[in-house]
Amino acid sequence: MNARAALFDLYGDHLRSRGGRASVAALVRLLAPLDIAAPAVRTAISRMVRQGWLAPVRLPAGPGYAVTPKCVSRLDETALRIYRAGRITWSERWHMIVLEPVRERPKRERLRADLAFLGYAPLSEATWIGPRPSPELNTLLAAEQVRADRFEAVLDGDPRELVARAWDLAGIGRAYESWLAQAAELIDGLPDDAPDDRVFAVRSRLVHGWRNFLFRDPGLPAELLPPGWPGEKARAYFEQEAARLLPAAAAFVDRTLADL
Repeated sequence: MNARAALFDLYGDHLRSRGGRASVAALVRLLAPLDIAAPAVRTAISRMVRQGWLAPVRLPAGPGYAVTPKCVSRLDETALRIYRAGRITWSERWHMIVLEPVRERPKRERLRADLAFLGYAPLSEATWIGPRPSPELNTLLAAEQVRADRFEAVLDGDPRELVARAWDLAGIGRAYESWLAQAAELIDGLPDDAPDDRVFAVRSRLVHGWRNFLFRDPGLPAELLPPGWPGEKARAYFEQEAARLLPAAAAFVDRTLADL
């Protein structure tokens, strides 16, 4: 886990509900159980400030960083997808985006990664579809200064065939099975009497591994997924263990923030 990803997870999973800010000293201490060194934390903070995710603030414990409105939007949308409540519903309409040509390769690559994170898949270089509009789409397109036409579309055909063409469901399913095996091994290695900082580290790795599926799995409704979809079993395990480990992990965060 790199420092930038760990900071996103930390702010989203713990600090967002505690005012969305923390001192640099607290951030360094909170990421220490993940074996992330202080220089790496500071470098990642600087990068996130340049990208508009964090803003410097002065706190009683010293210099610190708070989430920006852009970051709040991303964290809240991410939390809704990570800790999904209830069954996914679908209007049977696709959200379609047709992008203007993007000549710069770095911008194209950023757009592809960000659109995939928001749940879209390409039908061609310029045309993307998703099962629902993303609340973050406008922010993304404005930041990249890319114009796009948007449509609510109804497919004339079998939507499962479209899904099979747009997303690698077999590959995503295998990834869920692999993640579940690794997650069970991670959890089984945690003693019942483990200290709070170790519980925090294990839970952080669990959440980070699960969060990575947001880049691959668009959150399709059950009627568009194969029977026995491995993602459901993996989700049930994640939700169970994330909830079980949360009190001890939260205690470590609260104690670290209070000690500074």
